[in-house]
Amino acid sequence: MKPNQVNIKNRRASFDYEIGDTFTAGLVLTGTEIKSIRLGKAGLTDSYCIVQNGEVWVKGMHIAEYFYGSYNNHASRRDRKLLLNKKEIAKLQKAYDDTGFTIVPMRIFISERGYAKLVIGIGRGKKQYDKRQSIKEREDKRSIDRMFKK
Repeated sequence: MKPNQVNIKNRRASFDYEIGDTFTAGLVLTGTEIKSIRLGKAGLTDSYCIVQNGEVWVKGMHIAEYFYGSYNNHASRRDRKLLLNKKEIAKLQKAYDDTGFTIVPMRIFISERGYAKLVIGIGRGKKQYDKRQSIKEREDKRSIDRMFKK
């Protein structure tokens, strides 16, 4: 594993949603966008995916403008197409049409071949009491780990 490996996570996703199936999708990017991702200048907060005309799109994903880009620089929050096969798109379409489910971007990474990949998951929104339960479980686990480290 390279020391400068890009791994940008959406921490709110696991807190706000119960994630079921996950998929790894390729991203259709321009030249300045991939350069910004390789520098780690991307964010997944407030982003979501939609299925439109048999294609999956990610909306609201922020990729900062490339510092050395000229007039060819990209818009930072434009919609980006995801590359998936037909079976995966059919599963996502079914989840997108069901009420209570959403398609959430979880993580961006650079593959071994140098391509930007996006891990997306089918999530069901948590209620407020579920979030409190998650916080309590996390704090209990931390306290148990502290006791065994001493």
